[in-house]
Amino acid sequence: MPVIAIFGPTAIGKTGVAIELGRLLRERGGDPLAINCDSIQVYKGLEVISGAASPEDQARLEHRLLSFVPVDTEYSAGKFGAAARDEIDCALESGRQPILVGGTGLYLRAAISDLEMRPPVDPKLRTEVESEIESRGPEALHAELPDEFSGQVHPNDRKRVARLTELVRSGAEPHPDHQGGGQLWTTSPRHPTLLIGLVEEDAPLVEKIRRRVDSMARGGAAAEADSAASAGAVRTVRAAIGFDEFRQGDLERVVTLHRRYGRRQMTWMRRLDGIVVLDRTGLGDDEVAAEILEHLDQIPSRVA
Repeated sequence: MPVIAIFGPTAIGKTGVAIELGRLLRERGGDPLAINCDSIQVYKGLEVISGAASPEDQARLEHRLLSFVPVDTEYSAGKFGAAARDEIDCALESGRQPILVGGTGLYLRAAISDLEMRPPVDPKLRTEVESEIESRGPEALHAELPDEFSGQVHPNDRKRVARLTELVRSGAEPHPDHQGGGQLWTTSPRHPTLLIGLVEEDAPLVEKIRRRVDSMARGGAAAEADSAASAGAVRTVRAAIGFDEFRQGDLERVVTLHRRYGRRQMTWMRRLDGIVVLDRTGLGDDEVAAEILEHLDQIPSRVA
């Protein structure tokens, strides 16, 4: 039984498509479940900001690896990959159809492949780097990075400058793909996998982003961020899109950040080997799910 993975930019409707796909699979006698592959949706208490599947969504399709990590706890792609691979293996062994759903490319790759992730950074080093970012600014730390690293990131990208600084100070060898090395793009999936990439014309996608941001604001995103901050939210949580902006009431900025993130997700998509790109412009979730099912039927369930 092939693994199904649904990737695409934020707000394109991955969850809705997965739910409809699950319905179609059940009609054929299957037993599907979704496995989250979003780095923020793993955190408990960020369901609104992260756009996680609602309780109603989860009633229609079971979701795993969703809302289970405390906001004051760092959670790495390495830890996630191990957990996701266990979920996939257990599902397949019990005859269930795993559907991976998410927009974090690194988490998706860690789930479907045996990547050797870099070990987590020492907490003391992370605290030191965060303090320097606050006091000196990301540009200063970026200027101190070796050329092999500095070319990978914009000087104002606080999160990535901090991560690269941590890697350099921990003695990591420079590599164009600093998480997982070159194998990030070359390691084969552990199981036969149908990798679906959803795309959509810009105008309708931007409108979806605006509607989602408005819904998040009405759904309590600001209060959710306040609660997480009071609970000692770690850097990964505080870097979530909209974490600060919802609290400031700057919804237009949240829209801009989501659009920018969507472009980065599209860059990831273009580098994923073997991905089947589906343009969902003008199509409902059920229509996209039906297309995915057609592609699924063409994939052998076993590797020769």
